[in-house]
Amino acid sequence: MPASPHALEVAVAAARAASSRKAEEIIALDVSERLVLTDVFLIASGTNERQVSAIVDAVEEALHAIGVKALRREGVRTGHWALLDFGDVVVHVQHAEDRVYYALERLWSDCPVIELPADARGGDGSAVEE
Repeated sequence: MPASPHALEVAVAAARAASSRKAEEIIALDVSERLVLTDVFLIASGTNERQVSAIVDAVEEALHAIGVKALRREGVRTGHWALLDFGDVVVHVQHAEDRVYYALERLWSDCPVIELPADARGGDGSAVEE
């Protein structure tokens, strides 16, 4: 069963918020077939700790505005890899160097990529290609 419409809506809102803070390489993966706890992983990169924190803040504010609160937050203070669990959607905001090292896209490469609107892809508006 693919990601729910609600999860897709939340993922797009989070991606747009991340993009508004100049996040790079924003990608959404439909992990619903592989995990029972969530439907979508949204992954975004920041170039430094301050930007990672700004992206996290923007995502939380945007989702709060549509009535979605984080159930859990991890790593927000360090600014290297923040994990925001919104239930149906888990947002990973990583420092660019950490993203290369941990390569979440490669770990979850068997999961379908969710097409995001151009204004929600970050950087130059293109999606990450594997």
